[in-house]
Amino acid sequence: MGGFSADERLRLQQLRVLRRRWLRDQELSEREPVLPRRQLGPVAAFWERFLQPGGLWRQRVFRAYQAGGFFVAQVLIPAWLVHYYVKYHVMRAPYGIVSSNPAVFPGDRILETGEVIPPLKDESAGHH
Repeated sequence: MGGFSADERLRLQQLRVLRRRWLRDQELSEREPVLPRRQLGPVAAFWERFLQPGGLWRQRVFRAYQAGGFFVAQVLIPAWLVHYYVKYHVMRAPYGIVSSNPAVFPGDRILETGEVIPPLKDESAGHH
């Protein structure tokens, strides 16, 4: 036992036609009055224009977002990981200790200029 009787099928077809006719009548024609355009402020008007599909600025912002995401995910994070590994696991100086220049004493010769550091003056004439 399947399906509808002939009368039920006719009734369903008529309902379908009425629904389609009603939906077709719901579309506004060019002659029908529409709601007046709402007045937008300058900020809302900017965002209304900016968010239109296919706008140039929207495409540029999306490209910048994609490039930024690529830079962070593919360049910045791997570079930080390599830097961390090199700094704390490979370098001989522990934890980035900076080696300073060697001390310079009187009588030493400066290699770049060839200048000799003069001896210190005696301060024995002081208050001690």
